[in-house]
Amino acid sequence: MSSQRNGEIEVTTAVRVNLLPQSSMMDTSDGPMPMQEEVRLDVAELSTQAANGHQECSTPNRDLTQPIPYEGERRKDYLSLCVPLYEAAIKGDWKAAKDVINKDRDVVRAGITRKRETALHIAAAAKRTAFVKELVKHMNEEDLALKNKDENTAICFAAASGIVEIAKVMVKKNKNLTLIRGNQGKTPLYMAALFGHRDMVSYLYDVTDFESLTHEERISLLLGTISADLYDLALTILDRDTSLAFARDANNETALHVLARKPSKIANKNQLGIWKGYINSCFKGIYHEDLMRTLAHQLVKKLWEHVLQKQDSEISKLIKKPSRLLFDAAELGSLEFLIILVRLYPDLIWKVDDDNRSLFHIAVLYRHQTIFNLIYEFGAIKDLIAAYKDGKNNNILHLAGNLPPPSRLQIVSGAALQMQRELLWFKAVEKIVPPSYIKMRNSENQTPKDLFTEKHKDLLKEGEKWMKSTATSCMLVATLIATVVFAAIFTLPGGDNNDNGAPLFLEKKWFLIFVISDAVALFSSTASIIMFLSILTSRYAENDFLVSLPARLMFGLSALFVSIATMVLAYGAAIFMIYDHKFDRVPIVIASLAGVIVALFAWQHFHLWADTIRSTCWSRFLFRPFKHRLYN
Repeated sequence: MSSQRNGEIEVTTAVRVNLLPQSSMMDTSDGPMPMQEEVRLDVAELSTQAANGHQECSTPNRDLTQPIPYEGERRKDYLSLCVPLYEAAIKGDWKAAKDVINKDRDVVRAGITRKRETALHIAAAAKRTAFVKELVKHMNEEDLALKNKDENTAICFAAASGIVEIAKVMVKKNKNLTLIRGNQGKTPLYMAALFGHRDMVSYLYDVTDFESLTHEERISLLLGTISADLYDLALTILDRDTSLAFARDANNETALHVLARKPSKIANKNQLGIWKGYINSCFKGIYHEDLMRTLAHQLVKKLWEHVLQKQDSEISKLIKKPSRLLFDAAELGSLEFLIILVRLYPDLIWKVDDDNRSLFHIAVLYRHQTIFNLIYEFGAIKDLIAAYKDGKNNNILHLAGNLPPPSRLQIVSGAALQMQRELLWFKAVEKIVPPSYIKMRNSENQTPKDLFTEKHKDLLKEGEKWMKSTATSCMLVATLIATVVFAAIFTLPGGDNNDNGAPLFLEKKWFLIFVISDAVALFSSTASIIMFLSILTSRYAENDFLVSLPARLMFGLSALFVSIATMVLAYGAAIFMIYDHKFDRVPIVIASLAGVIVALFAWQHFHLWADTIRSTCWSRFLFRPFKHRLYN
């Protein structure tokens, strides 16, 4: 859309193409922009009023950073060439673009946006493969190396888009493109890695001269592939340059620091299982995620083995700065990462943070039971580690008395079950500390139990409120079911025989199913009412949340589900009795609809029911590992 004011034309049509995520920022002359940049392709920005009222547009055969004002008749050239070419590149309309190029052959190397992007930049960003192939035929090697205002060539846009075919077309025309640095001196290979485009990274890695990359570019590339979970490529890069194992990037981080923050990406073994490996070799990609996790395991082990070749002082410095990677891993629950490091360097279990807390203290503080359970594998050593105290005289039991971060507290549903999990943690830690530590007071004169009570008083109230609300709602449903099924047995389907008072459908097979289902529904709903009533009348002391209340909730919910299922079954049996002689499809449809009701209830309440089962039955094994993980 255009408007005319005082004889001047303003182009207001705008199109924006976002190539890269809004993660890291870079500075340009126009202010901060996303580094993997949000490529702004605004037609409104193709023309701007200069201070003297002249229109700016890059001249095709001049330096792109030196715009020359189009005046008078040249303004028509701009509107007839730049804008249509931009639109054609966005749409991938080569026929329209060719008509523009035929008017002016030099337009292919013109910067047609405010950021000085050429048509090739635009088409690569828009992922127009066929358009790029045709456009490159009308360009020479130097044209492909043209940069926009942010110093990015068109292949940088191709790397960000992830379309390998576009990059191949460009590299075939100009083999030096892969080493032309873009914004902030980043190579196209690094940009592709930053976006996690595996195929693009593989291709660009093969056509990029690795030896021509600086040491800083190599470490940035390694950390970029790790951040994007491209562990196979990270292993390849590490094999090419083993010094990268302990090299630091611009943020002073090593590859191990990045991997320490990826708890769910590292497998507990360095190879796929036999069957998974065979299936993955036959059908590539089926177990891709599992394969990457095993490769991440290999990468951590290989990096650590290279680091261990250093002196102890250098190792200590590496794991301490810029952050203590061991404690980063413990905080995030990166079990496999810690196992790999401790197996190869057992002295790590004695490491403490700035507050004199061990890995196991951090595991307690952030409620990672898998890491905490490793302490049982050290025998009497655990007593020494558990005796550590921080600067405020808090022992490990005091840490169990604190509330964990919300993300760790909410791994189970409901405040009552969260309170139970907290009590389990406190009891488990209490078993490993010296007896004198149970009553030890910290610098605020609090024992671990005092601290637990104070920090959890709000959670206790929320747990009581949640439990009462749940019990009240469920008891109401159970009462309705009990009322219905109790009345149903006295108003049998079909009525009674007037001669002997026997039910008319007594001989039918569905009658027995109806009676049994109705009876089970009555008994289970009554049991459910009793369980929920006992919850409502509980005293709600701290220890009630440990076993008593979760067990009652579990039995109440289980009985309620059984009562709903058997009530529906009794209804279905009655339908089949009534329509057994005709309309065969009617009872099937009705019974199916009734089954949907049961399934809907199960689906809506499955997570709550599963959490109560897990909290009641399996929580006793939470701190009793079945097998050793460190030295199995």
